Amino acid sequence: MKNKKTFQIVLTAFFLGIMILMSAVPFLGFIPIGPLNATILHIPVIIGSIVLGPRLGAFLGTSFGVMSVINATTRPSALSFVFSPFIPIIGTDQGSWLALIVALVPRILVGIVPYYVYKLCRHLLKEKADGLSLFVAGVAGGLTNTLLVMNLIYFIFKDAYGELIKKGANQVYGAILLVIGTQGVPEAIVAGVLTAAIASILLRLNRKNNTEHL
Repeated sequence: MKNKKTFQIVLTAFFLGIMILMSAVPFLGFIPIGPLNATILHIPVIIGSIVLGPRLGAFLGTSFGVMSVINATTRPSALSFVFSPFIPIIGTDQGSWLALIVALVPRILVGIVPYYVYKLCRHLLKEKADGLSLFVAGVAGGLTNTLLVMNLIYFIFKDAYGELIKKGANQVYGAILLVIGTQGVPEAIVAGVLTAAIASILLRLNRKNNTEHL
């Protein structure tokens, strides 16, 4: 039990360190694409969720959300107001604390959803399809991030987002769907591939570690 605890602490610190490094280096953790930033910061969170469980996964997800707020505040872009309450909304002189919902809630769930998707897939597909289960869990984690972020932007900041992208109110959701399809889906596939490759190794190490200390 003590050895398992040590493994979890070390791995959590490792993931957190990678996330801090990626977040601190411009164009690595947050990659500007138009008004939005593409990101790969969700990948350590997804892998952490599967290997370490939903509690530590949620911690890593919260860390991801906090890094998103810090990035939006210190390296502002046209859309930073949806992630930081300290950046004024377009057409106003003040930000909204509702931005914290967009920045934090999806990222916390990225640290929870993959764990349960992985467990469900392993139950349905059996252990022989472990690689496929990890891939599906990775994709689910990536889609959780994009779908929730983009839909929360629509429901909370629809008018400001429409003004930013020069779309009428009835065209905004179509633009949201375009972002999900062109940016979110590729991000999710990349997350699935990397999760299947990396998490499988870490899970084997974890199981071997636990077996040796029974």
